This record gives sequence, C-alpha cells and structure tokens, in this order.
Amino acid sequence: MDTEWMALGNCAEESPARFFPSDGVGVEAARRICATCPVKEECLEHALVNRIDHGVWGGASERERRRILKRRRMAALAGAARD
Repeated sequence: MDTEWMALGNCAEESPARFFPSDGVGVEAARRICATCPVKEECLEHALVNRIDHGVWGGASERERRRILKRRRMAALAGAARD
C-alpha cells in the first residue's frame, strides 16, 4: 500500500487527535485543515478503499464517507443492470 502521500498532507504537522473528534465542532476544525491539503483526494480515497470507519479523512466525516460508498455501490449496480 502506497502511503508516501501522507507525509505531504496538512495533517503531518498536526496532532492525530484533531482528526478523530468527538463532536461536530471538531469535525469542522479538521475540515478546515483538510480544505487546502495537497493530498486531500488521495487521503479520501485511501479511507474509502480501506473502509476506515473513524475520523476525518480527506475532509470527509465517517457519515459522509458512508454516503459516498453507498452512492458508488448504487452507481455500480445501476451500471451492471444496464450491461
């Protein structure tokens, strides 16, 4: 698994605890850090592919990642039904 991109993230200089908040305010603080991150897309995709359930990854909360995965599954099913 290629994770060299992690060293380039805005989070590399932050405490990991900032990305595992217990409330919505903490999620928003983590999103602000992610907003300008040069590896935001790689981070989000890593969390999606590896089904990481906790924390903010690529600016997306746990709930948002579940929604993304659900949309992807639905799109894949719709595509398979057309074939």
